[in-house]
Amino acid sequence: MTEETEGRGGVTRIEAFSDGVIAIIITIMVLEMKAPEEHGLEHLWALWPVFTAYVLSYAYVAVYWVNHHRLLHHAEHVTNALVWSNIALLFALSLVPFATAYLGEQRFSQQATLLYMIVMMLPSFAYVWLLSVVRRTGKQDAASQAYHARTSRKGLVTSAIYASGIALTLLSPWAGLACAALVAILWFLPKSPFDVLFGG
Repeated sequence: MTEETEGRGGVTRIEAFSDGVIAIIITIMVLEMKAPEEHGLEHLWALWPVFTAYVLSYAYVAVYWVNHHRLLHHAEHVTNALVWSNIALLFALSLVPFATAYLGEQRFSQQATLLYMIVMMLPSFAYVWLLSVVRRTGKQDAASQAYHARTSRKGLVTSAIYASGIALTLLSPWAGLACAALVAILWFLPKSPFDVLFGG
């Protein structure tokens, strides 16, 4: 079957494969949280950096899963660009467990936070690529065009926030992480303030 004839069935296969990969990514992250061998709440409390990093990354990956699902709803057939942009997104997301574990183990050090922010930014680039492919080759109705317009705005704002977060991390790791949290909130909201501002 060629990309010209592989329609919604092929898109469904891509989505199912992506769902499996993202589920594995989340599983790897939770397995990185090792229970303390010593008794006492103080030893459990000592794991707060690892748990905090996990919660932030879980929200981040969950947001990507939700929006990936919504985006592929607008795809009509499989193209090489769709396949490879999706693979690029999954590769970028597969780096999240490593960056998350390193961030937690290093207790939010500047270097660990900087690496984390860079890893967080990579999927946003891949998602913008995937979005542009679906926008070009997918459904062209008014609802799809409105969706792509809103999502493209969010993508541009997200890139700007991540760039700011990387710069702010050099001043304070917590400022950088606040930017990462802001991105998750922005994509979690059905309508962002930017949608209201631009009439989306």
